[in-house]
Amino acid sequence: MKIGILGYGNLGKGVECAINNTSDMELVGVFTRRDAKSLKIQTPGAKVYSMDDMLEMKDKIDVMIICGGSATDLPKMTPETARHFNIIDSFDSHAKIPEHFANVDKAAKEGDNIALISVGWDPGMFSLNRLYANAILANGSDYTFWGKGVSQGHSDAIRRVDGVKDARQYTIPIDSALKSVRSGENPVLTVREKHIRECFVVAEEGADLKRIENEIKTMPGYFSDYDTKVNFITQEQLIEDHGGIPHGGFVIRSGKTGWNDENNQIIEYSLKLDSNPEFNACILVAYARAAFRMRSRGITGCKTVFDVAPVDLSAMTSEELRANML
Repeated sequence: MKIGILGYGNLGKGVECAINNTSDMELVGVFTRRDAKSLKIQTPGAKVYSMDDMLEMKDKIDVMIICGGSATDLPKMTPETARHFNIIDSFDSHAKIPEHFANVDKAAKEGDNIALISVGWDPGMFSLNRLYANAILANGSDYTFWGKGVSQGHSDAIRRVDGVKDARQYTIPIDSALKSVRSGENPVLTVREKHIRECFVVAEEGADLKRIENEIKTMPGYFSDYDTKVNFITQEQLIEDHGGIPHGGFVIRSGKTGWNDENNQIIEYSLKLDSNPEFNACILVAYARAAFRMRSRGITGCKTVFDVAPVDLSAMTSEELRANML
């Protein structure tokens, strides 16, 4: 499979590394909005191209993995690219997924391509676990907790605020809420009661700090529904204290079985990640394999992780999967 990468930030670099660890994929090239000559990648034989030259490579790439931000990049970039390539993206603005799906579906069908959107660990792996647990325990409640960790999408959204030079945003579960869910109490929780959001922001010299803080705290879809703390620090402090990108979280389904609901049943799936972007990159690469296989069977249009059979994700054959994984 011939793979292209659109965007070369933390996620794009992680995708390059993940492709290197596969046996059935080859990186053809990285496409960037920056000066292509200034960008150095690590894969021998692969080249860096300007995004403006992308269509010239249309017949040389099986799947394009789009590594942009959900706040402003992917809503425009994904449908535009899906008209010309089979694509994967990691759009993670949950409330806007239906709108994004409709836009991408129209473009992908116009181009006779397949597009897999919202691929990652949430949305993505956590979405699958919510679906499986909900189907299995019909009588119950779903809970998702994120963190403690750095959210790439939320950090990117802060960096788009005028006057912000750099930023990291931590999502932190509230311990009392997590304990209540794990005990089988089935509490009704608002988003504010489940998480807090803590932001570390490097402002540009002379920027209005009160305005920046207000814009962050009132940002719809990201911070407005949460208790959010904004800390202004120096670039040096950000690098020294917040240089890594860890994350993780929990998906829990708390339910009851029996004629009289006498038995508590709890399903829990968890992740603990040293590198959020590298893990997301590995998921994107697995789904690129699935996209290639699905398109070879004539499937087009926009799809999500719900539409992908597990067998299409693996480099193993069906016989190997039955022998080793079942």
